[in-house]
Amino acid sequence: MELELRLDEVRARVSAAAEEAGRNVDAIQLVAVSKTFDADAIRPAIAHGQRVFGENRVQESQSKWPQLKAETPDVELHLIGPLQSNKAADAVALFDVIQTIDREKIARAVAAEMDRQDKRLRLYVQINTGLEPQKAGIAPDDAVSFVEFCRSELGLSVEGLMCIPPADENPGPHFALLAKLAREAKAAELSMGMSGDYETAIAFGATKVRVGSAIFGHR
Repeated sequence: MELELRLDEVRARVSAAAEEAGRNVDAIQLVAVSKTFDADAIRPAIAHGQRVFGENRVQESQSKWPQLKAETPDVELHLIGPLQSNKAADAVALFDVIQTIDREKIARAVAAEMDRQDKRLRLYVQINTGLEPQKAGIAPDDAVSFVEFCRSELGLSVEGLMCIPPADENPGPHFALLAKLAREAKAAELSMGMSGDYETAIAFGATKVRVGSAIFGHR
């Protein structure tokens, strides 16, 4: 199936899931995850009206997105993979949104770089809802206090929370937990749901869904 048809299908399924949940589809943003795909593979999605993209790695993004953003200035780029502190300067320079603020060291590095570059990014705190030792993110019990620390101590604009549920578990309870934490933290945005479960995420209130293989095909 051509990329354009896959993108149309995902958009239609987002709309249907929103309608079923009694939600306005305009409140749900589709983040097309373009990691591992080169600029030539991404351009058809841009030409088909997609404007919000997600990438996992800073270095890979630097090889393709400066040119793509120059060609289409209204494209919005989200970092959805782990950020190392030594890449904070590059990430702040290239991305519009960082969804993976996952520890104090990264929060401080991003705050310092935004001050240095005089650039304000929109930020999400990543929550490790499954308490998986191999996965990044703040523990659920620490989520609200960490968001407050980022806002009050570092002056960061944390607009939302993000999670990646355990692959072998029902994602619903994880999405419900993230939504509860977001309400407590007064964070309006919820980034949750990927190619296999974005319709479930929409039912639980997702405002950003991160869809890769259902749009670009398997890597």
